[in-house]
Amino acid sequence: MVSRTKKRASLHTLGCRLNQSETLLIKQRLKADGYEIVPFGEPADLGIINTCTVTNLADSKCRQSIRQFTRQNPDAYTAVIGCYSQMGSKEIAAIEGVDLIIGNQEKMSVVDYIGQEKNEKPVIVREKISQDDFSISYFGDAPFNQRANLKIQDGCSFVCSFCIIPFARGASRSRELGNILLEAEAKANQGVRELVITGVNIGTYRMEEADLLRVLEGLNAVKGIDRIRISSIEPTTIPTELFHWMNDPKHALLPFFHIPLQAGNDKVLREMRRRYTISEYLEFLHLAHESVDSLYLGTDIMVGFPGETEEEFQDTCSVFLENPFNFCHVFSFSEREGTVAAKRDDQVPLEERQCRSAYLRRLSSKKRYDFYGAYLGTTMRVLFEDPKPDFWPAYTDNYIRVVVPRDAMNGEDLANRCAEVRLNRIAADFVEGEIVRMLD
Repeated sequence: MVSRTKKRASLHTLGCRLNQSETLLIKQRLKADGYEIVPFGEPADLGIINTCTVTNLADSKCRQSIRQFTRQNPDAYTAVIGCYSQMGSKEIAAIEGVDLIIGNQEKMSVVDYIGQEKNEKPVIVREKISQDDFSISYFGDAPFNQRANLKIQDGCSFVCSFCIIPFARGASRSRELGNILLEAEAKANQGVRELVITGVNIGTYRMEEADLLRVLEGLNAVKGIDRIRISSIEPTTIPTELFHWMNDPKHALLPFFHIPLQAGNDKVLREMRRRYTISEYLEFLHLAHESVDSLYLGTDIMVGFPGETEEEFQDTCSVFLENPFNFCHVFSFSEREGTVAAKRDDQVPLEERQCRSAYLRRLSSKKRYDFYGAYLGTTMRVLFEDPKPDFWPAYTDNYIRVVVPRDAMNGEDLANRCAEVRLNRIAADFVEGEIVRMLD
């Protein structure tokens, strides 16, 4: 390694908000141990790549990131952790320059496994994932961010036929409530105003007598937290009590749901092993839409599931278009070794999957444009984030991305401040706005 008084560490995260949250905690442990944290791509003595394995493309991106780091830092100690490490350790071990591979059970202890010198061959730590509930022993003073992820749960016990995550992350388990609130208070004391609740299947949170509602009650009581946003949540796990809180201006819970649909055809849903029918899903969707003012409704849709016909795909498009969705993340089916769906002999050709994905993304773009358009001319509350060269970015309570030109503010610092903003014009994937009044 390069000799320095203070060693430099570079971390890179692939995949979901949960991974992002975990990487941040590891970063704080490294800082406490005396490392200087540098951006990924700069010279470093230590590299930690936190990986994703949700699709074949995700695996490929992980390998690219690992090779990028080892080529740029041939003498650095290289650790690869997370979901791809859990499922693809042999593939990672074949990459020159990798020293340490740790699966999900021990990933948060990666700092304890790091050696001072490079290894002749990778050390692989791939333990069976515990089914026990958990707490996080160290979360330190995170670098300030107006919007921060907060992990409350890990793993999933639903075992959909296409999904590798229960194998990579283990069964559903929950984080001790007091431990969650301690981290939330630490973030609030640092100035964080918005928390994004993360996990693999957060609606299944259970810790003794506490459930998701109890978690949200506790977070709402944390002084300084003005906004709470729930990340992706399974449709069969959502308590309707949330509707009232989303409508209550005194409650921090924002009017936002991201509820995976996956397919708009009952036959496909059964073969995916999803736990609802289309009618059950839509009944809840419309109830939420009618019950919560200015609600944002996003979803996930998978195209090209084995055996999916053109007619079944069109069913999905119709469900998305004809119901109050505002946006969808589109995923092409990816064969994951070990899953039921990967073993089927009626795979949809890759080219067809890509065509269907592109078509549905175009529909999604139009839906988001229409959603933004419905609010033009209105005034909405936003929380400003760190500035870009030419504008101040912000999000409304219902997740409309807003920008205010910096030259309109005469050098005023808007970071981490709330304001009422009039929405004037749609441009690309955001809305240009002007400040009506500052709220703090």
